[in-house]
Amino acid sequence: MREGALRVPGAELFYEVRGAGPMLLLVPGGGGDAGTFDGVADVLAAHFTVVAADPRGYSRSRLDAPGPVDQRVETQSEDAARLIDHLGGGSAYVFGGSDGGIVVLDLLARHPGRVRRAVVHEPPCVAVLPDAAEQLAFFGRVYEIFRAEGVAAAGAYFMAGIGNTLGPMPDPATLPPRAAGRVTRTLANVPLFMEHELRQFTAYEPDLAALEAAAGRLVLAAGEETRGRLPYRPAAELARRLGLELTEFPGGHGGYTQRPAEFAELLTRVLRD
Repeated sequence: MREGALRVPGAELFYEVRGAGPMLLLVPGGGGDAGTFDGVADVLAAHFTVVAADPRGYSRSRLDAPGPVDQRVETQSEDAARLIDHLGGGSAYVFGGSDGGIVVLDLLARHPGRVRRAVVHEPPCVAVLPDAAEQLAFFGRVYEIFRAEGVAAAGAYFMAGIGNTLGPMPDPATLPPRAAGRVTRTLANVPLFMEHELRQFTAYEPDLAALEAAAGRLVLAAGEETRGRLPYRPAAELARRLGLELTEFPGGHGGYTQRPAEFAELLTRVLRD
């Protein structure tokens, strides 16, 4: 594996590359970084040149601004396009989970020529749902609790509201050094995510006309264990509106960390289909 840094407007992006073959860009969810994909990346690297980056303002990707700023879907998708260009992909396979899935939807809608095939796993763009107002109010309440009571209380309310589809974060002291570093960074990112990304990304409305035009390159996915719960529903609704089948992956909302080997094997098949 090699590391690199890419200057983009307003930031410097940290990224990791491993493997050989066509380029596969992995986009992490809110508060996550390149290390989120350690479990799946080695399996995928047997078939692809796997690229994963820390989103701007998180972990090892630094902002030029003196303090945190609100995250924007369009800015992160432009960063993804620049990474593809920088690493010579021309067009790349792309996978995004959770908020990363929203970024990939925007990338496909606005830069379809850079996307060879996209797999979007449980994007929480609840604005597409029939009960959008109720779900947006839920995320607004998470933010209010965060501001009033802190990360722990907001996290507990958030986890209950999405059906407890994510496991607890392990204690870094019990982990090998690389995994401990990833967990430590993620814990540090959570307040930034709560303040600057949660409400902004969940309110995102995909460009359905642009996605319909590129639907032959889009796979919408959800976890077997989240069926019927909030994380599953936006992917299912988007699949319905675009006339696509929904592909179920092993595990829940974070299946790529919960059951990485099975997840990576299915992702490889779906991308190469």
